[in-house]
Amino acid sequence: MTLSIRHRTEYRYAPKAARVGLRLKLFPLSTPQQEIGAWEVAVNGAPVTPLITNPFGEGEAMWFSSTPLEDVEVTASGTVTLRDTSGVLGKLGRFRASVFCRATTLTEIDQELSDFASGIEGETPLARMHALSEAVHAAISYRKGVTASDTTAAQALALGAGVCQDLTHVFIASARAMGMPARYVTGYLLEDADEDGATPELATHAWAEVYLDGLGWTGFDPTHEVCPADRHIRLCSGFDAADAAPLRGHVTGETEESMEISVEIARSQIQSQSQS
Repeated sequence: MTLSIRHRTEYRYAPKAARVGLRLKLFPLSTPQQEIGAWEVAVNGAPVTPLITNPFGEGEAMWFSSTPLEDVEVTASGTVTLRDTSGVLGKLGRFRASVFCRATTLTEIDQELSDFASGIEGETPLARMHALSEAVHAAISYRKGVTASDTTAAQALALGAGVCQDLTHVFIASARAMGMPARYVTGYLLEDADEDGATPELATHAWAEVYLDGLGWTGFDPTHEVCPADRHIRLCSGFDAADAAPLRGHVTGETEESMEISVEIARSQIQSQSQS
């Protein structure tokens, strides 16, 4: 299946920002699960290309403006052809897998998380990760508006509610507590209309990847209790949500910032025409 994606982020500043700097992780990799076709990233209509390839194997770009700005529009768009690999991606990036066993501020392990992880059973590491995904899905109810971007895995588990970021953080922290290298993935998810015909509100999605001997990096989406298949589009990764943010910025000047994000995903017309 080939999908067309358009990811738009608009920042507004009142009054104008004196200077704006952005780090962009909006350049998805081709993997066994996805093949990236034409892909373009632009800031205020001007194309932006990666400056470096980070240790995750992903492109990063920097963008700066030294003149006062009222708004900045960032778009990432292109096509991705997906195939179902049951979440298995193999080796991606230059980091040793063991690096991903360390905790971060958002994934720090407390006693409740440690106890939660120790209760996960399975005959093999793969079976334990599937069991962990099921356990996180059962423990954390999907509920918007009860957590924030700085909510930790421990806080989300104690609350028992949150969004995909929170379920992914709980999964990652628990996997690391079990001695399994785990990392955070930001991407997109194609969702169909619900039974009432309503189209879901699209935004970025989050899931986890765990390094398994013999398979390499393998994805788990505890929010939907599945392994990423042919509806998950991988954008970038990191140690946690903050590290895997597609956009990070710095603004100077006395200004108030607001942000608007939209994601559009559709089955590609190229595919439709080729099949007609």
